[in-house]
This record gives sequence, structure tokens and C-alpha cells, in this order.
Amino acid sequence: MTSQEPPSQELPATPGLSDPERWVDLHGDYLFRCAMTRLRDVSKAEDAVQETFLAALKGGKSFAGRSAEKSWLVGILKNKIADYYRKASRETSFTDLEFYADEESDRFVADGLFKDSWIHELGPREWSNPGASLDSELFWQTFRDCSNKLPKNIGTVFTLREVDGVGSKEICAMMNLSESNLWVILHRARMAFRRCMETNWFGKMEGSR
Repeated sequence: MTSQEPPSQELPATPGLSDPERWVDLHGDYLFRCAMTRLRDVSKAEDAVQETFLAALKGGKSFAGRSAEKSWLVGILKNKIADYYRKASRETSFTDLEFYADEESDRFVADGLFKDSWIHELGPREWSNPGASLDSELFWQTFRDCSNKLPKNIGTVFTLREVDGVGSKEICAMMNLSESNLWVILHRARMAFRRCMETNWFGKMEGSR
């Protein structure tokens, strides 16, 4: 990440907040990674982080201490990213909506009583103790790599819903999507993401035992 310094403004001492001049050193890289995961563009990510610092400087008095400083800044960053997508929604294209449409078709029952159900032998594998992976930086790098393999707009929707927990209706309004299109996008994104994680993380973990 290129060096970014919060604008030189005086922020009255607020309980629970560190010196704003240290925010870049303390939180800059983390915020930048968060922004890159969602925006996938270096300059846009840097702008979002800079806007986050600006908003934090201006709104420091609103910090109530109910969360950690980093969590507070991440919340501001997510709002800035949401604002970006609201403004860009008219230009958002989902021409890649058909991605992954047929790649998994041979894994489902084609007809009969159980049509569209997983073929048992070809369905998703159980992930043994997935919670144990959450403390591994290598796991999160694999997570980011798999997210980045999704088409850009699809990946954005996936991250907003599954990582940030943004509601479906809000995503539809933000990204100019219908609810039916959102369902299709999330369904295909989840399948693609799961297959990537099985191949590049859980499968390797099982093979290393």
C-alpha cells in the first residue's frame, strides 16, 4: 500500500481512540486489504482508506467506545465502499452472470423425484473442523485468492453478503439488482468459492495428514 497520512487536523482527545497520526501505521495495511478485497482496484482502495481517515477525523466525537478502534474504522470503510457502489450502480454490469452456469451441472440429478439434488458421490465434502482454520493467515490468504477468482461484480456481491453481512434488499438497491438475480449470483458464487476452497485448502489439509 502506498503511504497515506491522515490530513493534519486536530482531533480532540477521545477516550478509546489513539493519536490519529498513528492510524496509518496501526490500521492502514489492514484497511487497505479490506478495501482491496471489496474493490479490487489499488487506486479505489487507497481512496476509500483515505476517505475513511477523513471521516474518522471529522466524526471522532461520535466514537462511543462500544467497539475497538480498528472495528470502528472498518465500519466507516464499509460505509464508504457501500457509497461507492451506490453511485456506480448505474454502470454496474452483470454480463458475466452466466459464469459457472453449467460447470457443475453433471453433479446434480438430471430428472426424476430427486431432480436438481446433489449426486451423493459428487456433492460437497464435509469440511472437518473449519473453525480451526480461522486463526491461520494462510487460510485467509487462500480465502482472498478464491474470492478474487470470482468475476469482479460477482465477487463484490458475494463479499457484501457473506463477509460483510449486508442484507439482500440493501445489496439489490446498492448494485441495481433484482432479488432473483441476486439469488442466482449468490448460488453460483457459493458453489465456485466452495470448490476453490476444497481444492486449495481443505483438500490439501486432508492430504497432509
